[in-house]
Amino acid sequence: MKFPYCHAKNTFIISFGGCIVQIFFIHVIGGMEMVLLIAMAFDRYVAICKPLHYFTIMNQKMCILLLSALWLIGLIHSVVQLVFVIKLPFCGPNVLDTFYCDLPPLIKLACTDTYRLEFMVTANSGFISLGSFFILIISYIFILITVRKHSSSGSSKALSTLSTHIMVVILFFGPCIFVSTWPHPTSHLDKFLAIFDAVLTPFLNPVIYTFRNKEMKMAMRRVCSQLLVYRRIS
Repeated sequence: MKFPYCHAKNTFIISFGGCIVQIFFIHVIGGMEMVLLIAMAFDRYVAICKPLHYFTIMNQKMCILLLSALWLIGLIHSVVQLVFVIKLPFCGPNVLDTFYCDLPPLIKLACTDTYRLEFMVTANSGFISLGSFFILIISYIFILITVRKHSSSGSSKALSTLSTHIMVVILFFGPCIFVSTWPHPTSHLDKFLAIFDAVLTPFLNPVIYTFRNKEMKMAMRRVCSQLLVYRRIS
């Protein structure tokens, strides 16, 4: 069984097995990244609110536990959905108007009633994305309240430390939540969010974290000043 998936005027052919593998890794990696962001928030909470106990709490056993939870939740999130999708009957035309295989457009190609399956997929993805997002927001609020009780100047330092993480969380969860919970996205909006989530967000993550580094900032300033001097000379 072949699944053409197309965008603009170009059409690419992918097998049903290849499409399922693509979906599997997309959702495994997505679920793992959500748990990873929660683990990073927990690490920041311990570092900011309990600095003297940091190495006691964030020991090797805790790191292994977080890593195991990361892989387990990502695998469960992906496999639970795919178990039902691989049994669907497809009678064509099997054309996906998208940049890559994903569950919502694939389910719509099935020649059977898929209302319950669509609801399950939306609930699954919506629960893990919304749940992770609210856990992160609550953890940030709790950190800022805790720090402010001890020091008024500490809250600004904590906010500065968390600002990078909050920016990455918004960039990652914004498209995920919209795609997971919006019932009838348009084709053009779906493609834009797919590009944003698959290309722009991974590209911006290292850029955001890089410019939070003091040494990197100084190096970039030196490079910019040298370029300006070179342009003036030339």
